[in-house]
Amino acid sequence: MQIDGRAYFVERPRRLEDLQIPHLIDRERPYRIVATVELRKIDYENFITDMLADRQFIEDQGQDCKAGDVWDCLLVRQRNRTGGVLVLPEQDCFVSWAAYVPEADI
Repeated sequence: MQIDGRAYFVERPRRLEDLQIPHLIDRERPYRIVATVELRKIDYENFITDMLADRQFIEDQGQDCKAGDVWDCLLVRQRNRTGGVLVLPEQDCFVSWAAYVPEADI
């Protein structure tokens, strides 16, 4: 089973700042990236300032995401960047759980 890394996931975060909090390493979950969405800068900034809004790109790309021993996630990032936000969707169109992964971690 492939694992892309470990990250600290937060339930229903609203903003990127909600994901960038101190945490214990043992609370990180293993994840695998099943799809990647690259957004224009303005669209990415819109996403990270209101992650609870319904997003068409999550509905379009998030169908293979699921929680398990390894979380299968959607990586949402700004075009031409490597870091971003791991998303585990709920009801196929909005963020249920999310984790921030900096550029150095992907």
